[in-house]
Amino acid sequence: MNSRTWILMAASLGIIVVFFMLREHWAHAFGIPPYLLLLAGPLMHLFHGHGGHGGHDHKDGA
Repeated sequence: MNSRTWILMAASLGIIVVFFMLREHWAHAFGIPPYLLLLAGPLMHLFHGHGGHGGHDHKDGA
């Protein structure tokens, strides 16, 4: 068998495993997104480039 066949077999097996895992643990798998949404706020603040803050040098007109 060539490598393409092995890749297709592995992908098929992976899809089947994910399907049965989600089927058995549906409540657990879809109970996580609210927490991920809450976690996204601080993570976005942490990893955002902070480039939009503009100049904080407060120069006087004089």
